[in-house]
Amino acid sequence: MGRRRALAAATGLVASASLPLAGASRSAAASGSFRGPALASAAAYTNPVIWQDFADIDVIRVEGTYYASASTMHYSPGAPVLRSYDLVNWEIAGHSVPVLDFGAKYDLNGGRGYVRGIWASSLAYRPSNKTFYWLGQIDFSRTYLYTATAVEGPWNRLTTISTPYYDAGLLVDSDDTLYVAYGNTTISVAQLSPDGRTQVRTQQVFSTPSSVGTLEGSRFYKINGQYYIFLTRPANGQYILKSSSGPFGPYTLRQVLLDLRGPIPGGGVPHQGGLVRTQSGAWYYLAFVDAYPGGRVPALAPVTWTADGWPVVQLVNGAWGTSYPSPAVPTPPRQVTPMVGVDTFDGTTLKPRWEWNHNPDNTKWSVGNGLTLRTATVTNDLYWARNTLTHRIQGPASTATVDLDFSAMRDGDRAGLALLRDSSAWIGVKRDGGVTRVVMVNGLTMDGNWNTTGTGTEVASAAVSGNRVRLRAAADIRPGSARPGTFSYSTDGTTFIRLGPAFSMGNDWRFFMGYRFALFNHATQALGGAVRVPRFELSTP
Repeated sequence: MGRRRALAAATGLVASASLPLAGASRSAAASGSFRGPALASAAAYTNPVIWQDFADIDVIRVEGTYYASASTMHYSPGAPVLRSYDLVNWEIAGHSVPVLDFGAKYDLNGGRGYVRGIWASSLAYRPSNKTFYWLGQIDFSRTYLYTATAVEGPWNRLTTISTPYYDAGLLVDSDDTLYVAYGNTTISVAQLSPDGRTQVRTQQVFSTPSSVGTLEGSRFYKINGQYYIFLTRPANGQYILKSSSGPFGPYTLRQVLLDLRGPIPGGGVPHQGGLVRTQSGAWYYLAFVDAYPGGRVPALAPVTWTADGWPVVQLVNGAWGTSYPSPAVPTPPRQVTPMVGVDTFDGTTLKPRWEWNHNPDNTKWSVGNGLTLRTATVTNDLYWARNTLTHRIQGPASTATVDLDFSAMRDGDRAGLALLRDSSAWIGVKRDGGVTRVVMVNGLTMDGNWNTTGTGTEVASAAVSGNRVRLRAAADIRPGSARPGTFSYSTDGTTFIRLGPAFSMGNDWRFFMGYRFALFNHATQALGGAVRVPRFELSTP
C-alpha cells in the first residue's frame, strides 16, 4: 500500500530535486570528513556494524546501554530488541511483541500475513517509571503499545489505540509527556494520556513538498530544547524537521542526505534508522542499507551539529564510510552474545536469535533435548506450513549446518533446511512408502501478492539409511545481483556431498525481509510425525 507505492516512486529520483544539505552544501559537508590518517590513529569499526537483516531501526541509550528495535513483518515473536554497549557490537536480547495476535492470518489460519505485521515501529524508555515502551501500527488499522521493565521481557500489551500511527516515532518529553510523530508525506503529532493508554490530541504538523516526494519513518527527538522529527525518503534520502515552538510545530525542513554512496559494495543508500547520543556527548546515526538478497543491514556514522542546530553526517571521501573511529565509550561490562555459533537448543525456551514464520502452534514443538518439531500442518506448500523456524543469514556469506534425527518421521512428511523467501529452495528428508531419501527441492515461489505460485520441484535425491543426517546450506548474500545458495549433506558428520544445482537468491526488495535459513517439518498426508534437531551451527568463512 503506501509503503510499496512510496518505494516505487522513489526509484530513479535525483539529487537536483532536493533541498540544501543540513547547514551546508554536500561538498562542504564532505570537506569535514574523516580521512585516512585520522582513521589509522584510532581504533576503528567497519560497516555494516551488523550484517544481518534488521531494518527500520529505532535506537536509544539507557544509561550505559544502547538498545535498538527493528521490523520483522510476519515473523514471530516480533520487533526484536538489540543490545550493545559500544554501538558497534550487538546482541539480540528479546522481542517486544511476544505473539502476533492481530488476526487469524498470522496463525496461517485461513489467510497469510506475509509482508504485513511489524513494520517500522518505535522503542522508547521512560525514566519516570523505568519502563520500556514499544509502539507500532498493524495492518493500517490500529496501534498497539507494549511495555516491559527489562528488554528480555516479559512484554505485555498496555493498550490499543484506534488511530494507526504509520511509521511512528515515540518521544518521552523532558516533562514526561508522551508524543508520537507519524505519517506518510503528511506528518502528524499525537499526544498520549499520561498513562499512555489513550490519544489526547493529534494534529498535522507538516506536508511534504512535491519537490521532495515521499517522507515517512518518523523518529521523534527533543534536543537542546528543540523538537526534531527525523524522516526518510525511501529508499535514497534522509530529512529532518525542526521546531523551536513545541512538539506541534511549526516545523522547518532540511535535507540530511540524498543519493549518498553507501558503505557496502552493491548496496543502497543508508537511510531511515535513528540518532543516538553517547555518554560523552557524541552523536551517531544508525541507519540501514538495502543489501538484498540478505535484507536491510545496519550501518553507523558519526554526526555533528551546525551552530544553528542541524545534524550533519560525517563522510569519508564524500561517502558514508566503510570505517570510522570507534565511539569513545566506557569499557563494556561484558561481551555481547555472538550472532553466529552453535545452538544445541538447551534450556526451556528458544534463544532470541530465532523467529517463527508466522505464529507457531506451541503444542507442536519443544526444546531441551534439542529442538523437536512435530508436524503441525498437512500441506504440500511450505508457505502454508506452520512451525517453520527461521534464523537470519550472516553476511557477506555464511553456512548453516543442522543435525536432523528423522527416526520419528511418518510417510508423507517433509523435513529439512530451507533458504526461505518469496522464492525458496531446500534440502531435507522425504519419507514415502516407508522409504527415506535426502532431496534438494527448488521452485517454491510466490507472486507479488504473496500467493503461492510454485510448491517446489525435486531436482536431486539420494538414498539415506539410519536415522540421522547432517544438512548444510551455504548462502552468499553480497548485494548487487542474484547470489547462489548451495546445499549438501553428510551421513558420517564429516564428509559433505553436494546435492542439486546452485539456487539463485534474488535481490528484489519487494518482499522487504531478506533470505533466512529455515528449519521445517510438515506433513502431506497426516499429522503425527516428528523430527529432532540436536544441533544448529551458523558459521562464516
